[in-house]
Amino acid sequence: MKAKIEIDATPQELRTLFGLPDVESLQQEMLEKIRAKMDESLESSDPAALMKLFMPMPDQMKSFQSLQESFLRAMTKGMDLSAGEKKG
Repeated sequence: MKAKIEIDATPQELRTLFGLPDVESLQQEMLEKIRAKMDESLESSDPAALMKLFMPMPDQMKSFQSLQESFLRAMTKGMDLSAGEKKG
């Protein structure tokens, strides 16, 4: 049995329907702050300052790298990586 429900509503109406908070004012505030920082960086003609807004910091990259290594260890744990060798 299949049931299909089609709802014709705006994003705001759906957020209200599901009881999600109204974050539009917060989004606008954050966009204004990002825009102000971008303007400051452009005015100073410092591309490095502008890129710092969008690129992760080295400490964040280290934690991301350790997360990737953890996933790799978890995936390869228990796998026999020596496919050509026979166990005895």
